[in-house]
Amino acid sequence: MNELKSLNTRWYLDANSFAKHTPWAHGFMAFYAHFGGLALLAILLLVAWWISRSAGNPALSVARVLWAAGGTVIAWVIAHFGMKPLFGEVRPYWVLRHVEVLVAKTHGYAFPSGHATIAGAVIAGIWIARKDVLAWVTTIAGLFLCFDRVYVGAHYPFDVVGGILFGALFVWLLSGPGISLLKWFDTLLMENTPLAPLVTSHTKRQTEYGYSYSSAGSHGGASDAGSDAIKPAPEHEAPS
Repeated sequence: MNELKSLNTRWYLDANSFAKHTPWAHGFMAFYAHFGGLALLAILLLVAWWISRSAGNPALSVARVLWAAGGTVIAWVIAHFGMKPLFGEVRPYWVLRHVEVLVAKTHGYAFPSGHATIAGAVIAGIWIARKDVLAWVTTIAGLFLCFDRVYVGAHYPFDVVGGILFGALFVWLLSGPGISLLKWFDTLLMENTPLAPLVTSHTKRQTEYGYSYSSAGSHGGASDAGSDAIKPAPEHEAPS
């Protein structure tokens, strides 16, 4: 245990030394560590939601993005109000002397890092929702935020490692029930409320059997039967 603590401290001091030797980056790094990184992750979630509205099964696609966001909030609450008081780790700048600190000091506990918890949860959630370039961009943005929290002096390296692992595992392990519940909710919005545009960009049409959705701009014919159409199976055969 003492060896891990010593390694944690040494890596923190190495990152802090790097920060001292790169004063030209302090302004951006402080902004990204405090607000910019979280804002970027939120924007990426919004982009994922917007794209998912046009998917072939928007109720499921949007549910995945909503779980990425909702699971992140739940993970942060557990980390901040449950795990931090449980572990009670003091911030490094109250323990180590003469370290560079680029953000406002707080007496709140350090482990696990709340920012890293959010980063890990959003990364895992976006990968569940979309395995494309957006997921890679989110991964880079989230990992950089974790490094930045150490760079600005706010956390030990193990604080951010613990946070990113907890956030990612929480969202991944509970994705099944979380997405199922949100898919049911999305379907309810699509079928019974005027809030369907929050879930789908497809156009709602009345049919003989109830409703169907088709891509905006499609006009009858074969296009209505394409992969973008969402049509429930008829409950009974039409009368002959």
